[in-house]
Formats: sequence, structure tokens, C-alpha cells
Amino acid sequence: MTFPQCGRGEPSPTGGAGGTLVAGRLLGMGRRLRIATRASPLALWQAERVAARLGGDCDVVPLDSLGDRVQDRPIHEIGGQGVFVKEVQAAVRRGSADLAVHSAKDLPSGPSPDGLVLACVPERADVRDCLVGACLHALPEGATVATGSVRRRAQLAALRPDLVFVELRGNMATRLGKVPPGGALVAAAAALQRLGWTDRIAQLLEPEVMLPQVAQGALAVECRADDVEALEQLARIEDPVARRQVDAERAFLARLGGGCDLPVGALATGLGGARLRLEGLLADPIPFRSVAEGDDPAALGLSVAEAVLAGATPVR
Repeated sequence: MTFPQCGRGEPSPTGGAGGTLVAGRLLGMGRRLRIATRASPLALWQAERVAARLGGDCDVVPLDSLGDRVQDRPIHEIGGQGVFVKEVQAAVRRGSADLAVHSAKDLPSGPSPDGLVLACVPERADVRDCLVGACLHALPEGATVATGSVRRRAQLAALRPDLVFVELRGNMATRLGKVPPGGALVAAAAALQRLGWTDRIAQLLEPEVMLPQVAQGALAVECRADDVEALEQLARIEDPVARRQVDAERAFLARLGGGCDLPVGALATGLGGARLRLEGLLADPIPFRSVAEGDDPAALGLSVAEAVLAGATPVR
């Protein structure tokens, strides 16, 4: 196995952390939208990003989620993906907010709760994972790597069976303070880029090395299904390519029926027009990958999921 070189590298061709903010109010916007989000610095950045894309005439409503309150247990033990979104969704359902902004990877793969709809996926940021503290090839034998993700552990263990893994929870600032001595931690590159901490990245892990989590780097915005005005405003900032990518990856995960407790990864890339390429991974326990192309995101996700369930070529 040849490991990639250390370094922060260039933005992923799949997406970038940048983008142009929309100035001023959007035409036809009749009310000030309230955006519910988690209260972490990253979540607030994401909500403010959506607010800016909508013209800035919004109020951000920060909330504590179960995942934020319970920090001493792995995510998959306290409910999986939904632990970061349920309170935010509830605020929109009861009318305390108009929009719910999430990291798309935190959303369960099934349909939105009754009364809500996944109305918008804006432009996608960097999809890659990264190492903080040291590059993969520079880690000494038996080094400790901090990550709470079973997906990340499975893929790193396949590359470096000698590594020792420890749990990692907390917001990004807390996590960056927990780099094991002589070891590293794994994070989503987009999170560090959005918070202005790219200098902490020791190595970007290309998808060939570590396939990212479903919908990593993307935002997801929900609203009430009958809120016509909010739906119209969100349609203006939808990125159709990112939406199709996320739909394909979520369809893959939905067929597998998993979330944070299942070691799976997926990445869809646009091939021009309606064509998508989707690569999916399931570690059971050896990582298996499958790749397919298609025009229908839902059908493509299902096809790749069936292939990995059947047992694709093991990654060596």
C-alpha cells in the first residue's frame, strides 16, 4: 500500500469550502425566516451560511441536541444519526422555527418526519476526511488514533492493523484538544475549513484511501411541507448537482438500513448532465467497495447497496 503524501492539499474537485454569498434580500421574500440549528460553533456557521445565501434576512435559533448533551457515550449507543437533529426538527414542526439546518451526514437516511420535507441541499464543501496530528505513514507502529466513527476505524484498520483506536466526542474545538500523544485524530476536512482551522490538517485522506460518510461536506435544509414561501426561497439556493449526489448516497444508506453504527461510506460524483458515479463501501469486517454509474440517484444508490451486500472486491 502506497500512502499519499502529507499536506493539506487542494480543495476536492467534488466541492469546495468557498462560494459566493448572496447580497441583499431575495425578491418576493415576505417574512423573516427563523433558522433552527444546533448551538455548536460549526452548526452556527452553517446556519449563518444558509442565512447569507437567503439574503441575510433571517434569525438563527440555536438549540441543544441530545448528541450535544450526552458526551460520555459513543453516538451509536445513544441513538445514532438522529441524536443531532431531532430537537432541531421538532422546533420547525411546532412552529418555533421555519427552517432546520443540518450537516446532511447527521440526517437519518429515511424520509423526514411527518410535516417536514428535505427542501434544499446548497453547494457542497470538501467531502474528504483528514488527519490532525500526524500523517498516516508517519504514525509509529501501535500509534493511537482518536475517532468515534466505526467507518473510519474499519478503513484505517484495513490499512494499518497495528493502530489503536480510542473514542472521540465533543465539538471541533474540544476534539482538537484531544490529539493523542504521538498519534492523530480523524475529522471531516470541511469542518476545519469552515471554521478557519485548515492549519491543523496534517493530511487530507483522498476517497481512494478513506471513503467519506454519506453526504459528508453537504448541508441539508428542512422546512414544513406546507410552507410554500420557505420552499420557494430554498429552491433558489439549491445546488442540483449536490442534491443528486446526496440523494444517491442517502439511497445507498437507506437500503443498508444503517447510520453511525454501521461501517459504511459512499461518494457520488457528477459525470456531466444527469449522469452520476457512485462508490459505496461496507466493512463486514473487511471493507468491500462497489462502483456503478447511472442517471437515477435512488436507483443507483440501491444498485450499489445491493452489490456491497452481495460482497464486492475487498480493498487490499
